[in-house]
Amino acid sequence: MSAANPSVLRRPTDRLRRRRVVNRGMEVLCWLAAALAVFILGVVLWSVAKQGASALNLDLFTKSQGVSAFGGPVKQGLANAFVGSIIIVGLATAMALPFGILIAIYVNEFAPRAIKSAVGLTLDVLAGVPSIVIGIFVYEMIVAAHGQSAYAGAFALAVLMLPLVSRTTIEVLALVPNSLREAALGVGAPRWRATLGIVLPQTIGGVLTGATLAVARIAGETAPLLLACSLVAQGTHFDPAQPLQTIPVAIFELSDQTDPASQALAWAGALVLIVFILFASLGARWLATRSRRKLARAVG
Repeated sequence: MSAANPSVLRRPTDRLRRRRVVNRGMEVLCWLAAALAVFILGVVLWSVAKQGASALNLDLFTKSQGVSAFGGPVKQGLANAFVGSIIIVGLATAMALPFGILIAIYVNEFAPRAIKSAVGLTLDVLAGVPSIVIGIFVYEMIVAAHGQSAYAGAFALAVLMLPLVSRTTIEVLALVPNSLREAALGVGAPRWRATLGIVLPQTIGGVLTGATLAVARIAGETAPLLLACSLVAQGTHFDPAQPLQTIPVAIFELSDQTDPASQALAWAGALVLIVFILFASLGARWLATRSRRKLARAVG
């Protein structure tokens, strides 16, 4: 019996050692990439907080913007912008959420394959349309005929929000095990009743996750609102038939002022907006984790 070739015996060991080195190198690169992202976020938060610290007080939330002798906004507060953002984002959510969920239910549960592919492609294209294009569309369709209003701004944001809600809901519905649908159909329930009574309740966490992420996405939009509802009157009011100030538009206007106090107010508004988006994203991650656990229990 011939002796084994030592080079042949060493080959698997060398290959395994090389794979371990490559694996460790990729782990280090991934760790560095994640650390870089966290570092950039920390730098952004620190710089925004440092610039807006002087204007971060109770007046920021209780007083509205004033007007200088030259017609530009001056330092007082952003109460009108906070109220306007809450109203417009709330209206946009009320417009987009029901339609987004209904689209997702139809695509995932009832649509033929050809229609499902066409609707999916449409949602992907709509999600990639620049926000300024949506603003021009809303301007030509609504503002040119009826003037600026919070309704027009909310509709523009709802168009941006719709594909995010639909896509997230479609993905969550696809995770629901078919055994639940088959069990409901097996006891004689019609398909629509099985969808609304059995399938959809399993996806509430995922739907809320998509809605939260969509709200965080549209909360910082400026371009559509400049065309839809930027000609606002001074003071705080709640009429959505009139243009309402929003935080992104207020930041845009204040940052263009030469007064350092107005610029500090813009930084403070940016900080509040970033903190809101941060907490909205954390809430979405918590809801997503809760939804995955619920679906895992349903499968088990």
